[in-house]
Amino acid sequence: MTKAINLTEGSIFKALIKLAMPIIGTSFVQMAYNMTDMIWMGRVGAKAVAAVGTAGFFTWLAMAIILIPKIGAEVGVSQSIGRRDADGAKKYIKHSIQMIIFLAILYGSLLIIFRKPLIGFYKLGEAKIVNDAVTYLVIISMGMVFYTINPVFTAIFNGYGDSKTPFNINVIGLVMNMVLDPLLILGIGPFPRLEAAGAGIATVIAQVTVTLVFIREARKRRELFSGLDLFKKPDIEHIKTIVRLGFPVALQSGLFTIFAMITARIIAQWGPIPIAVQKVGSQIESISWMTAGGFQSAMSAFIGQNYGAKKWDRVFKGYFSGLAIVSVIGIFATCLLIFGAGPVFSVFIPEEEAIRYGIVYLKILGLSQLFMCIEITTAGAFIGHGKTLPPSIVGILFNALRIPGALILSSTFLGLDGVWWAISISSILKGVVLSTWHILFLKGNPNTRQFGFSDIM
Repeated sequence: MTKAINLTEGSIFKALIKLAMPIIGTSFVQMAYNMTDMIWMGRVGAKAVAAVGTAGFFTWLAMAIILIPKIGAEVGVSQSIGRRDADGAKKYIKHSIQMIIFLAILYGSLLIIFRKPLIGFYKLGEAKIVNDAVTYLVIISMGMVFYTINPVFTAIFNGYGDSKTPFNINVIGLVMNMVLDPLLILGIGPFPRLEAAGAGIATVIAQVTVTLVFIREARKRRELFSGLDLFKKPDIEHIKTIVRLGFPVALQSGLFTIFAMITARIIAQWGPIPIAVQKVGSQIESISWMTAGGFQSAMSAFIGQNYGAKKWDRVFKGYFSGLAIVSVIGIFATCLLIFGAGPVFSVFIPEEEAIRYGIVYLKILGLSQLFMCIEITTAGAFIGHGKTLPPSIVGILFNALRIPGALILSSTFLGLDGVWWAISISSILKGVVLSTWHILFLKGNPNTRQFGFSDIM
């Protein structure tokens, strides 16, 4: 494993950092795709941002589809590598790739077929916003296979212990997207001004490029990808295992997006500007949850490999080491969103009314950043154990409570701010409940109950 990090030996802190940093970089690359679109669409106007942001909910929903094979690949590969079972790892890789291709074609087709009623759900009102949203959705749907298979490739390499390769490959796509966005959105030079359609085309071209580079790299990694026959009928037992691992997390992600869609409809009663503010604000907020998401993947791979190797002391210590790291990140994000709200938001939409809404949004959401980072990292620890149900239960429960919370709080003197408070409070509760659950899980597990907080030092 010349390019992979051995997670079962050596310094836990260094292993987590070394594995996590490229994953965090990859997360920021993925975040930068969306931010780049939002920045350039912001130059077109808040209504253009609302159009792309509304259609973007359905690409966000695609994350639920991605997560079934992605989690299956990440857990299956990491635990197989920990057991030194190369053939087992290849079986998870094959079945994960087969599954994501099938699901992506199915989901992309459904989005194209039902594009008008799906966008119509939001009752955006203005014909141009609706048309731009439909156009963007169709273009992204046509590239759905590439959009979804790249995270699965990334999960395979991360589970193997090689997080640098997917980072380098995803950077190539980001650079291409950053170059194409202004050319196609604004129509610079010989390029026509395509606005929302340009953002979609730039994203698809970048994602296709990333997939092609991943395929080229896979051909070099015979220890992982040799002998895979993707056209051979899949083994139903492996499919069941992947679904068992990934479905709870996928269900949580899918319901999270549905709850977000309902929340967006609640927000829509205040007009298109708050919708744009929520879309841009969530992208800014993703500075922390994308970073924590990188540690979630690193935590999952670390615990997965050590679980497979039966190194229980590293399983116990690894969780608390990761928790210490993301706590620093969460506190930094809180300070950035609260004290830098105005300057940060104005980078995306330079409109006075939008900035005024955006400052309030970022300050309220800033209060929950530490707890959100703790929740995301703890979910990675559960996933590494192959226990995907606890984070899903906590996530689904408190995300669902955002809807009545938003309706109740927004009907008071808080108005629109009540929606932001409902989101922030639920994030705080998720972090507290899930981390408590995981600590009790460790103390109740016969393999890890022997360790205490003194063993962390």
